[in-house]
Amino acid sequence: MRLSSMADYAVVTMSAAARHCGGVRVSAAQLADETGLPVPTVQKLVSRLTSAGLLRSTRGVGGGLKLARPAAAITLADIIEAVEGPIALTPCVDSGRSDCALDQGCSVKPHWGIVGTAVRSALADVPLTRLAEQVR
Repeated sequence: MRLSSMADYAVVTMSAAARHCGGVRVSAAQLADETGLPVPTVQKLVSRLTSAGLLRSTRGVGGGLKLARPAAAITLADIIEAVEGPIALTPCVDSGRSDCALDQGCSVKPHWGIVGTAVRSALADVPLTRLAEQVR
């Protein structure tokens, strides 16, 4: 299992935004500069993260971006779901639909929900505050 590049970049972007928590608002360009990500990528992520209620954007003088809630109240699961949608390991669990040839007689399908819940729970146990810490 691997995160998409956009989900990874969203975590990096939110971590950078969290380091400004309580400070002045930051711009997408500033976050791009701090993270090394291209400005258009950060702008796209900011749009998704704002739509998901993780960032708050203000226009005009003194405008910019801030976390929409405290960093401790935002989890790795929240960030990933903002970009990827619901966390599910197989399509048959996520949407209830499947084009899998084994769907009708699959003995594993009932268990994927349990596994998905465990994975989401593990991701939900990692707060943004931990991700924003500078590693020495």
